[in-house]
Amino acid sequence: MTTHTVPRFSVVVPMKNEADNIDLMISEIEAACEGDIFEAIFIDDGSTDTTLERLKQAAAVKPWLRILHHPSSGGQSAAVHSGVQAARGAVICTMDGDGQNPPAEIPRLVAPLLAANAPATLALVAGQRAKRQDTWSKKIASKLANAIRQSLLNDKTRDTGCGLKAFRRDVFLELPFFNHMHRYLPALFSAYGWQVAHVDVSHRHRHAGSSNYNNLQRALVGIYDLIGVIWLIKRRKRVRPQAIGQAK
Repeated sequence: MTTHTVPRFSVVVPMKNEADNIDLMISEIEAACEGDIFEAIFIDDGSTDTTLERLKQAAAVKPWLRILHHPSSGGQSAAVHSGVQAARGAVICTMDGDGQNPPAEIPRLVAPLLAANAPATLALVAGQRAKRQDTWSKKIASKLANAIRQSLLNDKTRDTGCGLKAFRRDVFLELPFFNHMHRYLPALFSAYGWQVAHVDVSHRHRHAGSSNYNNLQRALVGIYDLIGVIWLIKRRKRVRPQAIGQAK
């Protein structure tokens, strides 16, 4: 893809201290999207290792690869939001930068949104990890958090923590932005009147490096996030304008 070609979709990958995962991610994204018109935007979220330098080296030989840089870490949702704002594709596919989300899943996620007969109301295709490859403590903590979230938000999603998601760029940018919003996208898209589809995706062990989060951190911020999301949904705009006639 040349830099002047409008991509059919954009892959957005937030990264913080993931230098040793870059080569794997780039090669697998390229293989998964071969033959299509796409771009990939890697967001360096204030890394303190060589992530930014290695991304620059890769971008010099990969015309489909773009880089954004946060001078200080803003978190995963901030990185995703920056990537979506900069994206040129009408459809976005997000994935984690640690190598646990196989890029081979990208075509299955974007296909429903790119199809010629795609429902006009379909705006999000959410991946759900079928066989999660994580420690037992993470699995238990995630299962408990998902159960609490589903009971309060009724978002009909068993795994909102999965980084693999595809959605319409225009709809995403209409949603209210807040930190950690990436974990509540199914609830937000549904609350604002859009259709959400689910796709079971594969998952694998982290390729290299270590997680930037722990279970306690996620639990503590999750309480505040959940309260905030409930408030946002209750206060959301409930009507959309209907155009009448043509502007003169």
